[in-house]
Amino acid sequence: MPIVNRIADLHAEITGWRRQMHAHPELGYDVHRTAAMVAEKLKSFGCDEVVPGIGKTGVVGVIRGRNGDKVVGLRADMDALPLEEETGLPYKSTITGRMHACGHDGHTAMLLGAAKYLAATRNFSGTAVVIFQPAEEGGAGGLAMVKDGLMSRFGIQEVYGMHNSPGLPVGEFALRPGPILASAEHITIELEGKGGHAARPHVAIDTILVGAQIVNALQSIVARNVDPLDAAVVSICMFAAGHTDNVIPQHATLRGTARAFNAEVGALLRRRINEVVEGTARLYNARAEVIYKNGYPVVVNHEAQTAFAADVAREIAGKDKVDTQFPPRMAAEDFSFMLNERPGAFIWVGNGASAGLHHPAYDFNDEAIPIGTSYWVRLAESALRE
Repeated sequence: MPIVNRIADLHAEITGWRRQMHAHPELGYDVHRTAAMVAEKLKSFGCDEVVPGIGKTGVVGVIRGRNGDKVVGLRADMDALPLEEETGLPYKSTITGRMHACGHDGHTAMLLGAAKYLAATRNFSGTAVVIFQPAEEGGAGGLAMVKDGLMSRFGIQEVYGMHNSPGLPVGEFALRPGPILASAEHITIELEGKGGHAARPHVAIDTILVGAQIVNALQSIVARNVDPLDAAVVSICMFAAGHTDNVIPQHATLRGTARAFNAEVGALLRRRINEVVEGTARLYNARAEVIYKNGYPVVVNHEAQTAFAADVAREIAGKDKVDTQFPPRMAAEDFSFMLNERPGAFIWVGNGASAGLHHPAYDFNDEAIPIGTSYWVRLAESALRE
């Protein structure tokens, strides 16, 4: 496997950065420690510009090569998840209720490694812009950076993203042109009934019963309203109601997500969710409100840039180790906001037989570091070739 030699030499150092971030996870936009570490390292590498505070706590590094006008953006995410870690690793999270359960520590470390190499070698014409974003996990940090002028301020013409994939062998890549990740709507359902004594349910309006009926009824939307040839998901992942065992609660809150691969199906889901929730609540004389928040668009890979990214990946992994027709996934990514602004591609890099993303036993596979870092280096050098 043609890993860049100097990247192989940096493997232990990059692993150390990754494990340091893993031990100190931060959430959403509150990635101040991580962002400060990223900015400090970019400055120490000799980047031509290091700009913090893009999209609240995002960091951008600018590395200029030889003469050339082309500008390519490479993006990684920095935030962790509100999850209790169950790995037992020596570098496990030191903060209760937080962990890097999606591998953003690995993403950030690999892009830092690439930045160190690119700043030292400058073996390209044009400009490489390394992008470290906050709040990918539901906070739309990618959108915040775009709104802060990321693309125009730094003159980015193409943009590329990478994410680890548990189950895909280490040393392999996967991608596809067109939709690769789904849109995501974050849904909150607020219910109001009539509280009362558990022994007198006939004079109350039981929000737990209403909520349970809503959860069941929502599953009919995909089964009976969405064309079977289209893909969609409606999942309720939180149900909060009540405080004790003898009081029927007056209020309940449900939270979940709706996902699709095109805008028409997304609009259908939203309309039917409203109708099902409000209609079910009325049936039981309760009141309901549906609130949508921080929706992510579909991640759509651009055809030419996807073919280019696949060629770079083949250079690193070998021709038979790059799947260019990888099935789309119902997961969502706010890299979609960047791809809506500029052409580019999102690629999966193998994480091996690890626990799944967002699982308490997940850990980024450090053996993937030289592979992902080499991909970033070769992508920048190839895209910015004279």
